[in-house]
Parts: sequence; C-alpha cells; structure tokens
Amino acid sequence: MPNTHRQVLQPVGWVAPRGYVNGVAATGRMIFVAGQVGWNAAGQFVSDDFVDQVRQALENVKAVLAEGGAAPEHITRMTWYLTDKREYSARTREIGEAYRQVLGREYQIAMSAVEVSGLIEDGAKVEIEVTAVLPA
Repeated sequence: MPNTHRQVLQPVGWVAPRGYVNGVAATGRMIFVAGQVGWNAAGQFVSDDFVDQVRQALENVKAVLAEGGAAPEHITRMTWYLTDKREYSARTREIGEAYRQVLGREYQIAMSAVEVSGLIEDGAKVEIEVTAVLPA
C-alpha cells in the first residue's frame, strides 16, 4: 500500500541520493524515538562489533515504533551518531544488509549521519534516533 500521507521532497535538477531522500513532508500522528544504542532489552551490549550494534539499535528502534503502533514504513527522519566514520564507510555493504533485515527496503527517509567523539553509553559505537509519522 502506498504511503499517501508522505511526500518525498526532491528539488528539480538535483541528483537523487542513494539510500535516503533529501526531504519528506508528512501528515498524521508523530512518534519520536530517542537515540537507541546496540544493547539488548536488559541494557547490555552483546557485541562490540559495529555492524552487530547497528543491527541491535535498529531492532530497538523497531520495537519502540511498534509500541506506538508504527512500523518502519512510517519512519520519516533518521539520525545516526557514529564514533568512527571510517568504519561506517568501510562496512556500508554489511550495514545495508543489517538495515534491510530489520527495516526492510524502506529508503524514503530523510537521513543524516554524524561522527561524534563519543556516546554517553560506554561501549556504544552507534546511536540511532528516529521520527515517524502515522497516517491521521
């Protein structure tokens, strides 16, 4: 079913980005997901591997969305905070696989990635926050 409550914003003449969009306009009930790190429901990191932490953080995002009645197709904005942009760049194929496994092929999301010197949770290598909009 098409997402009729969302509109991708792509200025004419701009090269289309790969894996995300430049902007999204949406109407409906908004859900804000706080930054999720790669730990399990007990608040424990089960891996120090970057891609494993990405996968778990995305699983955590998906679980919070579900609590609000939302799903990956309702995500309009996603921000990634990374402790190592080189590792992110070197492992994009693996990250993409993890993303598709957890969230499917939903790429009509305005996304940003920011390298930070550290995250509040010791051992965290990535933190992902999301805004989602459910149809009214």
